Amino acid sequence: MKSIKIFAPATVANVSCGFDSLGFAVDAIGDEMTFTKTTEKGVKITQITGANLTYNVDKNAASAVVKKILNEANADFGIELTIHKGFSPGSGLGSSAASAAGAAFGANQLLGKIYSELELTKFAMFGEEVACGTPIADNVSAAIYGGFVLVRSYNPLEIIKLPVPNELRVVAIHPQVEVKTKDAREVLPTEIALKNAVTQWANVGGLISGLYSDNYNLISNSLVDIIVEPHRKKLIPFFDDVKNAATKAGALGAGISGSGPTIFALCKGDEIANEVYKSIAESYKNTGIAFEMFISKVNHEGIKILE
Repeated sequence: MKSIKIFAPATVANVSCGFDSLGFAVDAIGDEMTFTKTTEKGVKITQITGANLTYNVDKNAASAVVKKILNEANADFGIELTIHKGFSPGSGLGSSAASAAGAAFGANQLLGKIYSELELTKFAMFGEEVACGTPIADNVSAAIYGGFVLVRSYNPLEIIKLPVPNELRVVAIHPQVEVKTKDAREVLPTEIALKNAVTQWANVGGLISGLYSDNYNLISNSLVDIIVEPHRKKLIPFFDDVKNAATKAGALGAGISGSGPTIFALCKGDEIANEVYKSIAESYKNTGIAFEMFISKVNHEGIKILE
């Protein structure tokens, strides 16, 4: 294989109750990346479109991952890559994760698929560290494995792929405001009450059980975050209005995607998803804040080869 073009999906992390441990991939938006073998060793970014990102190989999440993989594999070739960002960095939809996970996947293909999904997740986590200072796994693992994932343990790293009910849909709104991940982390409490912890981990168990049993009522009842959302929602204008509009229109639940500002709503079926989309749009149209929206199935495959 001399070259490859891939689609690396956007991802929703935390999924209300599963802070830093749950995530899923979406179908509707993501990045397109190309990887071409070169006789000259090393990594070079030849084109970036869709966002203003650095061409510095060591500071760009994608090229940093490719460089690390080629070095680890002791490859006798180099890679030129292009990146087309299909959605905005800083949206709360795993922009750096799409770059990092896509880079790990693409480089691995050109190496003859020598690394496992778990190993690729570790490489992609390095890209997250380059991009935002922390080697987090929830977004990158969702992009690599596809569907819903649980990061059960970081040390050692253990990723569990979870089933996805067929009719599950996601509606998302991205208000055009900036929420820095650092700020979203700083508003969180360092300690929580035991009773809140019990409620939260019961919801995580309920959500996972609901995914396994196609129990949409259980999924709905479990999409509750009493630990992180109360602190972070202050950073997202009109968050409560969007959440109320979504649930009134029939959404199973709604919450903050990653650290925001994107708000996601999970729905059962296309009909309800369309109603939720209209209801959220109506609730936000007079806020004076520009926004983008999408409806998507959950992406079962994760990263896809386009050509």
